[in-house]
Amino acid sequence: MAMIPLPYGIDLFEKVRKEHCYYVDKTHLISEMMSVPFQVNLITRPRRFGKTLAMSMLASFFDIRKDSRELFEGLEISRNKDLCLQWLNQWPVLFVTLKDVNGRDFQDAYDMLRQVIANLCKEHYYLKTSDKVDPEDGEAFSRLHSRKAELAEVKNALDLLLRMMCAHYGKEVILLVDEYDVPLAKASDNGYYDEMLNVIRMLLGMSWKSNPNLKFAVVTGCLRVAKESIFTGANNFVSNSISDVRYQDCFGFTEEEVAQILADADLLEALPEVKRWYDGYRFGNMEIYCPWDVLCHVLDLNYNKKARPGNHWLDTSHNNIIRRFIDLPDMFVNDKFEILLSGGVIQERIREDLTYDIAPSSEDNLWSILYLTGYLTQVLPEELPEGMTPQEGKTSLRIPNEEVKSVFKDTVQEWFEASVKARDRSELFREWWDGEDEKLTEDVSDILFDTISYYDYKEDFYHAFVAGMFSGAGYEVKSNSEQGKGRADITIKERRRRRAIVIEAKWPGSCPDSLLRIEDAGPPIAARRFCMGGLSIKKKGATLESECQEALDQIERMQYAGNLRMEGFRTVLCYGAAFLGKDCLIRRAVEKE
Repeated sequence: MAMIPLPYGIDLFEKVRKEHCYYVDKTHLISEMMSVPFQVNLITRPRRFGKTLAMSMLASFFDIRKDSRELFEGLEISRNKDLCLQWLNQWPVLFVTLKDVNGRDFQDAYDMLRQVIANLCKEHYYLKTSDKVDPEDGEAFSRLHSRKAELAEVKNALDLLLRMMCAHYGKEVILLVDEYDVPLAKASDNGYYDEMLNVIRMLLGMSWKSNPNLKFAVVTGCLRVAKESIFTGANNFVSNSISDVRYQDCFGFTEEEVAQILADADLLEALPEVKRWYDGYRFGNMEIYCPWDVLCHVLDLNYNKKARPGNHWLDTSHNNIIRRFIDLPDMFVNDKFEILLSGGVIQERIREDLTYDIAPSSEDNLWSILYLTGYLTQVLPEELPEGMTPQEGKTSLRIPNEEVKSVFKDTVQEWFEASVKARDRSELFREWWDGEDEKLTEDVSDILFDTISYYDYKEDFYHAFVAGMFSGAGYEVKSNSEQGKGRADITIKERRRRRAIVIEAKWPGSCPDSLLRIEDAGPPIAARRFCMGGLSIKKKGATLESECQEALDQIERMQYAGNLRMEGFRTVLCYGAAFLGKDCLIRRAVEKE
């Protein structure tokens, strides 16, 4: 195994190159970008796809204060001699990243923004003593540097710095703004969106609105925020999203690049698993791997060749977006989530001009945000499932890979647990303690019906499902606890009233709900619910009734109740529960004389 020096967590181009870290050459972004004139170029990509490293690379290439020839030596852009002669370290550059502008309230976030601007002033402190800048600008600069500026001066900060740099160098300035929309996303999560929008709109908008000091601006983010008019007044505005062919391989890794990384690390045999977990994003006409995930997994494999792929991509803010949509009372998307989780395809209208202020949002906005932030990816017409045809004006969507599927499942599980806890469960608890198994069968089936199905339901899911119904209600809940001669699936104890419940859960088999069709052929599972792709049955001829009886027999055989009575519980109720998809059957054990 070859230990290659991966730039794990390093998003500064200069550091990657000077420390001889492994670098996947993306410098062709420069030549592609400079081939078409523009004043403002907005590039949107999901999180963790190398936007900050790319912007740092642009800063190193253009910045007049640096000599970057060695950094770019041997890279693709170095072969373009004419372009390098005109642009390499020939222009003043103002590079600002807003990815850390965050806070629980507006004041916290605003203080972070003032700190970002103060750091910019510190980096360009030579402007304070320059004899080419206006003295009044110098005074405003000092207030920004010391974080004593008024709100109006903070809003004007980038415009001021552009003016001072242009005066100092006698050249127009290149402005690079990384993760411009992070402050808006965080503000939307924490309830101060309008206040932050007011600041960011002015801070950025004044920088490029008919600005004579600006050579051009490159801006990166996750979404193109149009409703807020941040880009109003930008001359020759160019926008590039994941749908566009231009720059399609400039962010993220192609399969060829991933294969080369694995080969250099002597890990090429891991490619199929890496592809299944981290590939599947479509930018333009290309399938792209998430670079952060690939690097994290290769790092794991460097230390343990048997390391399994895991979830490195989780983005809490966008998980919050999913939850906010699901929680809307008139958002009926469960069926579509089930199709996606079963590996299927949905077709929806996509809007690329969006706003993070999504409280009154539409279903179209949900799918648009999930697509633009990387949770869903486009399916080409030739890749559609058999029998599905493209719909005009709609985009075919699927979950890109196993990692994102796991994020969906975790988010859905959290949603389910929260929705169950939000219910009035007093009647449900009464039914359990009173032994009303027929009513329990009905009510628990209703709860299952309201959840979003998993395509791979198994016993462990149902164990968690049943235990979750009792969580947070003052009961002592244990899974697989030692009782009698074995381990009971779920044990619920109420010590104050010296009573307990034992539940043994069974699962005859599994089948994606999206592939099920209902037949009127009687109660056996194999006859009543057919899987059009083939039904996976744990035991031939298994039914909910037979599985429920097996659970009751196991409770009696293993004497689960006896141990609880020995502990001093006067009342012990035992239940067998059988589940398949969204069907369930619950039976109470009849106590023998």
